Amino acid sequence: MIALANVLDGLTAQGELFEKLPDDVVRCSACAHRCKIAPEKRGICLVRLNRDGTLRVPWGYVAGLQSDPIEKKPFAHVLPGATALTFGMLGCDFHCGYCQNWLTSQALRDSASEVAVNLVRPISPAEIIKTARRAHAEVVVSSYNEPLITSEWAVAIFKEAKSAGMMCAFVSNGNATPEALEYLRPYLSAYKVDLKSMQEKNYRSLGGVLKNVLDTIQRAYALGLWVEVVTLVVPGFNDSNEELFETARFLQSVSADIPWHVTAFHKDYKMTTPENTPSKTLLRAAEIGREAGLHYIYAGNLPGRVEEYENTHCPHCNRALIRRHGYVISEYRLTKDGTCPSCGTKVAGIWPENPRDVTINGVGIPLPVY
Repeated sequence: MIALANVLDGLTAQGELFEKLPDDVVRCSACAHRCKIAPEKRGICLVRLNRDGTLRVPWGYVAGLQSDPIEKKPFAHVLPGATALTFGMLGCDFHCGYCQNWLTSQALRDSASEVAVNLVRPISPAEIIKTARRAHAEVVVSSYNEPLITSEWAVAIFKEAKSAGMMCAFVSNGNATPEALEYLRPYLSAYKVDLKSMQEKNYRSLGGVLKNVLDTIQRAYALGLWVEVVTLVVPGFNDSNEELFETARFLQSVSADIPWHVTAFHKDYKMTTPENTPSKTLLRAAEIGREAGLHYIYAGNLPGRVEEYENTHCPHCNRALIRRHGYVISEYRLTKDGTCPSCGTKVAGIWPENPRDVTINGVGIPLPVY
């Protein structure tokens, strides 16, 4: 891992989310671990490090840069059909055994990720926004690895994106601090959070704390960010009726308008024991969400097999307003004011000013940009 560490350590800048402590120790506040980092040591994420009493943070590169349908994030209530120029770096503050992006997220933690050094591409924020323009992106998203641990780099890019008239979003595990959210708030419009379980022991096994994630959802919503929540439903891990109902009730207590995505697990990385999540489990989870009073529930990763739960319905008259198959919009019926044309009910979300701008029957797949 020495070669990868040397490359990443050379692509750093002085951080902003930290405080100095005695004896050249620093305390990082990018994520809720709040690591106290001694000189020449690293935080739990392994990519934020103390050099001579100053926190150095990832800067000046991407390990992933791609043009994605915004539905892939997933956001169902943010500019449907839009293109999201998505960038990511290396590292994570969790160590989920089923991570689908483990090659990038577990850099410096898993020796098998050493090959991720081949993904590192030096780039500037201005170059990323030029790429976004070429891709005709309306949204710029920090994702692929955990964006909280690269917040300073994200903000540098988001400043350029906002100046170019683009919206900015985070796709995160939600292990945030109030300081990080306040730091990001001037630039972010939307925040997707993974709520992985409602059991503390499950979160501990992934390297996190449940309360921190619940606090992030509440705080992000209170800050006025558009929040959507994803629960990857893993057989035998978090798929009991009781736990799914507890998840849905929590979200409803924050706001019934928070979209809840229940998505299908498939065997990956170190978790190869449970069977892949069947569609009937997602349908059961979606019905539990509806029973708990949530207005917008989506079942993901199994297109065409989850009945009406790919579509957006009016919370009042239940008319189908946005029809989808996978990441493709096939029908869009919301008015320019984001209301149901049948009953006039306002549908919560961030909608295009002109419904005619929505891309219908687009390609619906990620596209390379270089």
